[in-house]
Amino acid sequence: MCELLAPAGNFEKLKIALYYGADAVYFGGKAFSLRSFAENFTDEELAAAISYVHSRGKKAYVCANIFARNDDFAQLERHFSLLQELGADGVLISDPGALRLCRRVAPALPVHISTQANTLNRESAALYRDLGAVRVVLARELSLEEIAAIHAYVPDLELEAFVHGAMCISYSGRCLLSDYLDGRKSNRGECVQACRWRYRVQSRESGTKEWYDVEEDGRGTYILNSRDLNMSEHLSELAQAGVCSFKIEGRMKSEYYLATVVGAYRRILDGGYTPALGEELACAARRPFTTAYAFGGNRGTEDYENAPAEGRRTFIAGVLGWQNGRVRVQMRNRFREGDVLEILSPGGCFGKKIQVKDLRDGEGTLCPDAKLVQAEYTFACPYPLCMGDMLRRKD
Repeated sequence: MCELLAPAGNFEKLKIALYYGADAVYFGGKAFSLRSFAENFTDEELAAAISYVHSRGKKAYVCANIFARNDDFAQLERHFSLLQELGADGVLISDPGALRLCRRVAPALPVHISTQANTLNRESAALYRDLGAVRVVLARELSLEEIAAIHAYVPDLELEAFVHGAMCISYSGRCLLSDYLDGRKSNRGECVQACRWRYRVQSRESGTKEWYDVEEDGRGTYILNSRDLNMSEHLSELAQAGVCSFKIEGRMKSEYYLATVVGAYRRILDGGYTPALGEELACAARRPFTTAYAFGGNRGTEDYENAPAEGRRTFIAGVLGWQNGRVRVQMRNRFREGDVLEILSPGGCFGKKIQVKDLRDGEGTLCPDAKLVQAEYTFACPYPLCMGDMLRRKD
């Protein structure tokens, strides 16, 4: 059975990812992770997170995949030793020097080669195996045929591949735009996402040096903006090619995004793809979807339109508990008496609808309008919902 691997930008997101069906989670410490602007985990939180994951029979992988400088190595040595002591199930590394250090100071810590290393061929995969890595996260630019060839050449090496989420316009995330345009080091976790900006061009030859909008259909364009990856219909083909871990991107995404996407992929893995589950993936904010290079060359990976589209559902409230026919929720977006809400859950209540009746505030007072953000409310509900379930609305 292939592993479903989900991102966790903080402890609450980690819990959501596991609750909605992830087999493993990946997250970062306060240093060395390529998502410096996620909340991430202190050393104490790393210990608690790994213990929590293991208590549920799942796996915890920690990212340390920056491109290291000389000054990083003393702290990296302590970090690798700590992860080994805490029992992390793997550490993601992209830098060869960091890999060499890790094998020396933490020989029992399994090494996963990050997608940042741009592993595109069988010889590179074999080299990483020979250097002690147990898994390679493949570059996003590979086709299924190329993945199968790598697996045939190194069958004893685990292959992990991204199946869903945002993609960089640069080779598997190796981007210099952020460094040049904003001074934030993209390859050390501080990417400003310059590929998402709207651009203009200037003619140097005309003598006028005027600036011109880059236009398409008169509305402008994002010339470097990538579509979002979506391989939900092709998980069996990935597995046949030798992929053992399906990775979802999104340590900066919301809890609702995680619940929607992880929950959909869990159901697809357990019962197969259906059009309804494909539609479920559009219920969270996203860009237009692409299968990238899975089936060979693809000139349709760019998104020239705009920023992410709104999801087809609005996250209304998180469930805090249920008792005696009433659900207690924390409000995230305004709702009112009479609204029809849809249940997002990993359990049997998924997709069921309820109409808000007898809405009361946290003090038990009748309240026809839930408009205080993050305030607690209760209302009648026939379904025994659990903490972690969510309510959303089709607008």
